[in-house]
Amino acid sequence: QVQLVESGGGLVQAGDSLRLSCVASGRTFGRHVMGWFRQAPGKEREFVSVIGQSGGMTMYADSVRGRFTISRDNAKNTVYLQMNMVKPEDTAVYYCAAGDVFTRLGGRYDYWGQGTQVTVSS
Repeated sequence: QVQLVESGGGLVQAGDSLRLSCVASGRTFGRHVMGWFRQAPGKEREFVSVIGQSGGMTMYADSVRGRFTISRDNAKNTVYLQMNMVKPEDTAVYYCAAGDVFTRLGGRYDYWGQGTQVTVSS
């Protein structure tokens, strides 16, 4: 009963910044752990970041730590991924996910968005 819609992707150059957004339906957004994952063509889905229900706990993949920042606004049912100093390796479809476990394991999330494409040129 949770619908997630990502936005904010696009074509950018290495070193640029962009912010992804994920808007969730319903009025129980604050009860969910929210994660960001990405998937490049021909590759498996990869964990990017996760944020706890209140926003106090965050975790990042080693590949993005220090460059990406996850945040949420529960009043707006929205989770964000601020991407700074992007690299070509960041090129992927980015998905947001909702669950009830603070984890980097995609299989533990219950709801997924449709994804937004991020392409980083060199």
